[in-house]
Amino acid sequence: MENFNKSFNLKKIDLRSDTVTLPTDEMREAMKNAEVGDDVYKEDPTVNRLEELAAKKLGKEAALFISSGTMGNLIAVLTHCQKGDEIILEADSHMYYYEVGGMSAVAGVIPRLIVGNKGVPNPQDIKKAFREENIHYPKTTLICLENTHNRAGGTVIPPKVTEEICQLAHQRNILVHLDGARIFNAAIALNIEPSDLVKSVDSVMFCLSKGLSAPVGSILIGSKEFIQKARKNRKMLGGGMRQAGILAAAGIIALEKMVERLKEDHQNARLLGIGLNALDGLKVDLETVQTNMVNFDLQEVGMDTAQFLPKLAKYNILGSPRPPAKVRLVTHYGISEENIFTTIEAIKEIVRN
Repeated sequence: MENFNKSFNLKKIDLRSDTVTLPTDEMREAMKNAEVGDDVYKEDPTVNRLEELAAKKLGKEAALFISSGTMGNLIAVLTHCQKGDEIILEADSHMYYYEVGGMSAVAGVIPRLIVGNKGVPNPQDIKKAFREENIHYPKTTLICLENTHNRAGGTVIPPKVTEEICQLAHQRNILVHLDGARIFNAAIALNIEPSDLVKSVDSVMFCLSKGLSAPVGSILIGSKEFIQKARKNRKMLGGGMRQAGILAAAGIIALEKMVERLKEDHQNARLLGIGLNALDGLKVDLETVQTNMVNFDLQEVGMDTAQFLPKLAKYNILGSPRPPAKVRLVTHYGISEENIFTTIEAIKEIVRN
């Protein structure tokens, strides 16, 4: 193991998340030369161009450049809901698990959870969760979907499911927001346009700083009226930026040059999932390896997450914990096929010993 280990220490293989991606040389050059203005006054031409490009790509009227996906989701809830309203989410959704309770702490809304199948909600389960008009009940105002689904392992919600949920919701004047942090991964996996995945939702957020490799930023998209209100909520949260074109310039490159490249990440994730699943004692649900994530279970090798990850780090490979006994690995820009084989061999050594 010692000789094997030495050969792994030359370059870190960071599979914790696709948020660790570094901007491309073209992005850095675009940032250096970006034309800028004051975005709060809507005078930054590069931000304006990014917002127009993003709205067009997703087939919506307008867009808003924001600092993060968490901020975008919170702005959407603030814009769609009133304090005391109830919103429906999948039980393992990022908005419920990983956004610091902002929907309740800041927006004052109540989450109502339904359990999906590998992250995909059943439209009829959502329908059953709608509140009837009753003096005792909060008002159901919003449904929040997630595509791709993080905790489920990067799974994709098929467009027909989203369409059915939107149809049921709109019949009751309930709105639908999509946490589409990785919506371009979903579109690539299904070989369709991203606009086909969001045409019926009322708003959608996607990240520029994950697989698309921009250094900072996300986009919130919807109708002109929605974005006008969202812009004010962004300001309320302290999210109004000034010469933000320096950041937006990288976002333009991300949308124009980095979307098709996501196929490589998906191929590498599939290769990784199949390789790990072939190791004695490791379990990978290959049905969930649909995009750029691989979750595997360590229970049968008698190891928990806290024991495994330090061993992996000795090979200069980083993963993300899913306690008590699962690990998530995420492929992204900068991870090569060679890195995948290296990772499989390292994990093989760990579970063997």
